[in-house]
Amino acid sequence: MEIERKFLVKKENLPENLEQYPCKVIEQGYLCTEPVVRIRKSNDNYYLTYKSKGLLAREEYNLPLTKEAYEHLKLKADGIVISKVRYVIPEKDGLSIELDVFKAPYEGLLLAEVEFPSEEAAHAYQPPSWFGEDVTYSTEYHNSTLSRKNIN
Repeated sequence: MEIERKFLVKKENLPENLEQYPCKVIEQGYLCTEPVVRIRKSNDNYYLTYKSKGLLAREEYNLPLTKEAYEHLKLKADGIVISKVRYVIPEKDGLSIELDVFKAPYEGLLLAEVEFPSEEAAHAYQPPSWFGEDVTYSTEYHNSTLSRKNIN
């Protein structure tokens, strides 16, 4: 079960020296958006992911792929293949902030996600001051939605 909250972040509010934190270069495409079936390259690791419906909490299953299988499925992705850099920033109470810095065509979009052990912990969470609007309950900022947007 994935239980997470998601927040917009403004560039001027970013923590200093992001490069001090571990990061992953991520590329992901969607084979289906209802239910969500995604392929992802994370550095040199490849996955096929299934996600159930939901906003705050939803089932998620990750299966390993080979590079060849990923490249084959990437050609079948619907819409935009999303590219981003994900920084993992330590947070209070043993949590981690995953800060996604998107590349073109979403350059400038910054999303912070925090995963929780329970829905109660998610509801009780007080985000740091550099977080912006809470978009947890908005499907507009799901990567699966972003992959289908018309970019001109």
